[in-house]
Amino acid sequence: MTTAEQETNTSRALRGLEDGRSSVRLRAALAIGSNPDERCVEKLIERCAIESEFFVREMLTWALTRHAASMTVPGLVAELRSERAQARSQALHTLSKIGDRQAWPAITRALLSDGDEEVARSAWRAAAVLVPEGEQPELAGVLAAQLGRGGRETQLSLSRALITLGEAAVLPVLHAAMTDLDPRVRHHAVATERLLRDPDAGFESAIEEAKRVAALQDRPGGA
Repeated sequence: MTTAEQETNTSRALRGLEDGRSSVRLRAALAIGSNPDERCVEKLIERCAIESEFFVREMLTWALTRHAASMTVPGLVAELRSERAQARSQALHTLSKIGDRQAWPAITRALLSDGDEEVARSAWRAAAVLVPEGEQPELAGVLAAQLGRGGRETQLSLSRALITLGEAAVLPVLHAAMTDLDPRVRHHAVATERLLRDPDAGFESAIEEAKRVAALQDRPGGA
């Protein structure tokens, strides 16, 4: 392919990212990922912040992972300070896929407790991937402060992130949470421990089992 042809294809793909049709945006992201060009990185990141279609966002993330981390990570880290929740969540998601631990310092406690659940869930996943060796116990403590938060999908995301950190890091904080005054925290902690020991257990059944155990323990005389 000649330089002129490359220029034409890049220009066409960049225009495609702005098209009103999601199918065109999808093909544009695919084209950029198939032929990485550092000139497209900024536009890919910008599009992640506003793209309405999930499958297109996933293709944008894939296209970014096809470029060198040195080209993508700085821009994605900058997005973590955006006021737009989608910009933060998609940047976190993409950083977790890239897996470059240079991004670790940018995964702040504020992001891990973000008021937007999609941002928080993405931050939990990214943190579990990027955490440096030896810092898992501290991260487990930070994540455990979110036990009991949200609905089933949010709680399952947190459980999976905690389990990723390993038994040695997670069990102490789960056992501490099992004595929390909030029953939602206790149930979530028990369910997470069950999933840690039996990854094939379903989260719903783990929660129900946690409730049964708690009910028995709360009876006079306890189980």
